[in-house]
Amino acid sequence: GLAERPKRLAELQAMAAIGQPHLMRYYDEFFSALRQPIAQVLLSADALDSRSGYRNAQATLDELLRRGVIPVVNENDSVAISELRFGDNDTLSALVAVLVGASHLFLATDVDALYTANPHVAPPPGQPPAEPIREVADVCEALARAEEAAAGGGGSGSAWGTGGIATKLRAARLAAAAGVTTVIHSAQEPGAVAAVLGGACDVGTRILPQPSSVASHKRWLLALPPASGTLTLDAGACKALARGNSLFFAGVSAVTHPFCERDAVRVLDSAGRELARAVVNYGSEACAALAGRQSREIFDELKYHGPDELAHRRNIVLLTAAAGEAVNG
Repeated sequence: GLAERPKRLAELQAMAAIGQPHLMRYYDEFFSALRQPIAQVLLSADALDSRSGYRNAQATLDELLRRGVIPVVNENDSVAISELRFGDNDTLSALVAVLVGASHLFLATDVDALYTANPHVAPPPGQPPAEPIREVADVCEALARAEEAAAGGGGSGSAWGTGGIATKLRAARLAAAAGVTTVIHSAQEPGAVAAVLGGACDVGTRILPQPSSVASHKRWLLALPPASGTLTLDAGACKALARGNSLFFAGVSAVTHPFCERDAVRVLDSAGRELARAVVNYGSEACAALAGRQSREIFDELKYHGPDELAHRRNIVLLTAAAGEAVNG
């Protein structure tokens, strides 16, 4: 027995390993009553951060579903380290939805929908009560509002109420980029999934996919772990990416976390918002040395001739709905 939660990583991982068979026993008992076979699938972020790893996981899930077996997916907590974790079950579920080509992702929470104001707090005098939002067309705009509300404490004037909503909207953004509709609904409504799939429009909040989803051969980029390298761009480079152009050194203002040539990295705007994912032609040291410089200076700095582009448009995935159509094909 434990008197308190362990603090050391090895202790936490050992407890996760001990708990896994107990968790699966509950699932097995439940599904056995329905005569439904299940399988345990433990994923780790570093197993999905390459095209080959992504495809291997995809093939396993596809084969299980082909055989009529329901995969019970969890993060492999017994070996994952903090720098290489999905971070939350919402993100993990979004990645699984992308992996299997799902049409819908259902995220259960403590509220039955997104609201125009915090549904747990009485509105200020003169303000209307909170109303449910049944459909969100632009998840990036919604996420920006949720993050702003969370940074401000999410008080009664907050449009999104609880802090966990931002996490769910980040997951929904990943799903939307791959053409998946996300539904945020109450965990206390067991019939919500069937109702939505049956055409109900008054259950939860539907977050619509991007008009142009990420091509299947690019979707592995959506599975990058949080510790991936990052490139911060100036305003001009962000606009160029939105128009469907390649990424050049001249538009890079900062480089963080080490990465290698042909690695996939996160692309941020000057405010730190994630704009895109990209496979780069140069490692972090070269990027730092050439940030803000012209392509003609590549040879002078590196002493070899490399591609003019830091990342070609074919290897870039935009996460914003407005610009996604330009480069996600």
